[in-house]
Amino acid sequence: MSNSRLNPKVDEYVNKAKKWQEEFEKLRMVILDCELTEELKWNKPCYTFKKSNIVIIQGFKEYCALMFFKGALLNDLNGILIKPGENSQAQRQIRFTNVREIIEMEAILKAYIYRAIEVEKSGLEVNFKKTTEFIIPEELQKKFDEIPALKTAFEGLTPGRQRAYILYFSQAKQSKTRESRIEKSLQQILNGKGLND
Repeated sequence: MSNSRLNPKVDEYVNKAKKWQEEFEKLRMVILDCELTEELKWNKPCYTFKKSNIVIIQGFKEYCALMFFKGALLNDLNGILIKPGENSQAQRQIRFTNVREIIEMEAILKAYIYRAIEVEKSGLEVNFKKTTEFIIPEELQKKFDEIPALKTAFEGLTPGRQRAYILYFSQAKQSKTRESRIEKSLQQILNGKGLND
C-alpha cells in the first residue's frame, strides 16, 4: 500500500489517541486496502468514495467501532451490524474491544466495506422516517398554540433536530416532566438550536 494515501491529519489523530491506537491503525489499513480516500471529518478518520462518506472510525470508552453511514442498507450476513442508538435510522457499527478481533475479521470487514461502496455506486438511499411520523406530545402542541413563534422556530429546525426534541420530550413518563423539559428547551428552540448544540 502506498503511503501517499495516508492523510497526515489522520496520522496525527492516530498518534494522539490515548486509547485504541493499535486498533485505529489496523482498521485504517483494512479500509485503505479497499481504495477509499482518507479524510478527517468531525475530528475522526473518515473514508469516502467520490466524496461520499462510506465509513468512519470511532473510539468510545468501552469499544472502538467502524461505522457505516448507510449501514441499514447493507446485507448483514454475519449479524455483526449494531445500531449506534435506538433511534439511528441509517448508521450501523461493527464494534471491537481489541486489535485481535479486527485481524480475525479482516476479510469480513473488507466484504462489508466493498458492499457499502456498491450501495453508494448504486445511488441507494435510506428512507428516513419523516418527522411527521413522530407524534408531537400534546404539551408541546399546547406551547405551539400559546407561542406561535415557537412553532415557526421548531419547524425551521432540521428534521434530525426536530426528531431529537420530540423523542426527548416524549420519553418523559409524566406530563409534568414533559412540560418542564419543554420549558427548559424553549430558548434553545427559539434560537434555532438543536437539543445537543
